[in-house]
Amino acid sequence: MNHLTPAEILSAMTKTGVVKAQSSFRKLFIMGIMAGAFISFAGAASTMGAFNLLAEPATFGLGRILCGAIFTGGLVMVTLAGAELFTGNTLIAIAVIDKRARLSSMLRNWLIVYIANFLGSLLVAWLIYNSGILGGGDGLMGAVTVKIAAGKVNMTFLQHLASGVLCNWLVCLAVWCAAGAPATAGKVLAVFFPIWLFATCGFEHCIANMYFISAGIFAAANEAFVSASGAASEALAALDFGGMFLRNLLPVTLGNIIGGLLMVACGYRFALKNK
Repeated sequence: MNHLTPAEILSAMTKTGVVKAQSSFRKLFIMGIMAGAFISFAGAASTMGAFNLLAEPATFGLGRILCGAIFTGGLVMVTLAGAELFTGNTLIAIAVIDKRARLSSMLRNWLIVYIANFLGSLLVAWLIYNSGILGGGDGLMGAVTVKIAAGKVNMTFLQHLASGVLCNWLVCLAVWCAAGAPATAGKVLAVFFPIWLFATCGFEHCIANMYFISAGIFAAANEAFVSASGAASEALAALDFGGMFLRNLLPVTLGNIIGGLLMVACGYRFALKNK
């Protein structure tokens, strides 16, 4: 069986959006926790795999390339195992535009899944901290975790917004392409390259940031990690859960919605349908 055409993918995504909009609270909540956990596993592994490269300016680009390759495993698990990820669910908008699903049902899905994604991310971040693996590399893993988190809560609103748009543009393209692949191997490859691009560039993904910043907040309780991170005290001052939601997740989430809803959902819907 060949890869679906863009028009066929649009039809498949419309049907998927209808199902997602009608899903029960229990299903959305449990599978939302799973998705948050899957993305967090990928985030933890990407940092572990490249922390020594990320710590040095001369090898930072190589570290991002390695992080990107590892991080793809998160969306592969979401796609193949089945889970509810907020960023991918912005594509439900296709069904809403076609009047196959209600706007209120889409917003309900987003709210439940977003909260569940956060709980899954927070759980994995707490477990990662208490597992002791942040002490890897003589504490450099923990230091880089703190530095990453501090950087994420100290960008400007516009930087977060623009980066969020670029991120979910690619994430939803990965979901879109995977929907058109008939076989498992094809779905993995369809997911791999767009996610590799976004993670290598370091674009802002609200669910991934739920892990990265939470892990950084937990790691910041260790003075050795903080001192080795090299982060300025002003940057560390914003590293708390209030800073995570107001200074990062708010603008990044808005950007992710714009990237998925406008750039992919609306883009393909209005390009491929006359009405």
